[in-house]
Amino acid sequence: MSASDVNLQYVPTWCPGCGNFGIFNSLKKAFATLQLDLEQTVLVNGIGCSSKIGQYVNCYRIETLHGRSLPVATGVKLANHSLTVIAEGGDGDGMGLGMGHFVHTARRNLDISYFIHNNQVYGLTKGQTSPTSEPGMLTKFTPPPLGNVERPVNIVDMAISLGASFVARSYTGDMNHLADMMAQAISHRGFAVLDILQPCVSFNAINTYAWYQQRVRRIAETHDPENRDQARALAGLWGDEIPVGVFLREERPTFADSLAQLKDGPLASRPLEGADISGLMEELA
Repeated sequence: MSASDVNLQYVPTWCPGCGNFGIFNSLKKAFATLQLDLEQTVLVNGIGCSSKIGQYVNCYRIETLHGRSLPVATGVKLANHSLTVIAEGGDGDGMGLGMGHFVHTARRNLDISYFIHNNQVYGLTKGQTSPTSEPGMLTKFTPPPLGNVERPVNIVDMAISLGASFVARSYTGDMNHLADMMAQAISHRGFAVLDILQPCVSFNAINTYAWYQQRVRRIAETHDPENRDQARALAGLWGDEIPVGVFLREERPTFADSLAQLKDGPLASRPLEGADISGLMEELA
């Protein structure tokens, strides 16, 4: 399989220069690198510019409600835990309405990859500040002199503290690095969070390609991703230097490992002969 096999016939409608193009191309490269079986791969999206990516990828796809990609991905994974399940969406989708689901997916360590397109603004709805927007950011909804007065969510730091077992960050302007981080996240057995820094060329005049080019730094090879304290210290860095790479990698049982109902194989492949749910239906009637 090559990266082009992941394409559908639809032409992406993102703004020219949008960071989503780099994320899309990196995703295709990661699929090809891992030689994923596209008929055994499921992409689950929420709502937003980021979530349109599901309309362009040649695998099974579910477009859910705003902020609801993770609970749907959870259901898919538990019904058939032999599938490769990837949830994808924006910082507004996942860190706003989806925050509660993010917390519980992380602490359960579900075997799902979660790619967060972090452009620090709500782009599809014309530029409101999001949960990751910089303090002081001026928009028509957060006017001068103060601009945005809320503190931003640090996705990496939060994912580590909540219990995600793989936590990384990358940048859409470095597609080789991003494709590598995606491949590592998909290969990881457990909840893998990838914070993807992505300029919004229409509504975010602060976090531009030039702004990131001056600040993004790859994590040194001396970093031990199995050291949680070291990972959290690194996650706290933001500003003149923004680290990208693998912060944390931890091996521990997944949520499905603890469920006796799944030990005999995926629920989706169980025989239906003899199954009788009439009692349940009567109870629910």
